[in-house]
Amino acid sequence: MRSFALLAFLILLITGFDRKPIVAEVCLSPEEKRLYDMIMEYRKSKNLPSIPLSSKLTLVAKTHARDLAENYEFSPKNKCNPHSWSEKGTWTSCCYANHKQASCMWVKPQEIAGYTGNGYEIAYYSSIGASAKEGLDGWKISPGHNPLLINSGTWSTIEWNAIGIAICEEYGLVWFGEVKDEDVTALCK
Repeated sequence: MRSFALLAFLILLITGFDRKPIVAEVCLSPEEKRLYDMIMEYRKSKNLPSIPLSSKLTLVAKTHARDLAENYEFSPKNKCNPHSWSEKGTWTSCCYANHKQASCMWVKPQEIAGYTGNGYEIAYYSSIGASAKEGLDGWKISPGHNPLLINSGTWSTIEWNAIGIAICEEYGLVWFGEVKDEDVTALCK
């Protein structure tokens, strides 16, 4: 029995400590890839570097986009904005009514995907269905969203090293992070 326990310990020692957290395989749809490419072209026009795609931030973006599509009522009467998370998932729910609740959003990449830094989200809604062009066009003219895209204002000293993209039904989301993510995001087949 002692030799079995020793063997089990050695196997764990050899294989268990060098593993990365398991992240569900995520991929971009053609429209999501189009949004990514359009954002990178926009950044290039401002002499800014490309941001590597992040599998972990894309997982968070897709999870949140699905949560919004299934559980969020987009209405002027809703006191919670689209950075909110429902109670219908394995995450901590929250009502994001103003920037005092920002940490609720910032920690979602850690909570959902094991990303080691904070995440910062921009979101858009279209009643006719989200698209890459409409989303980016809206963010570019929005004083609250454009600065994240082009590292201006509050975000001017930040270096984005990871980006996640999701489009689901009426919602388009982009997540930004400062920490690199070595996991690869591919195109969906």
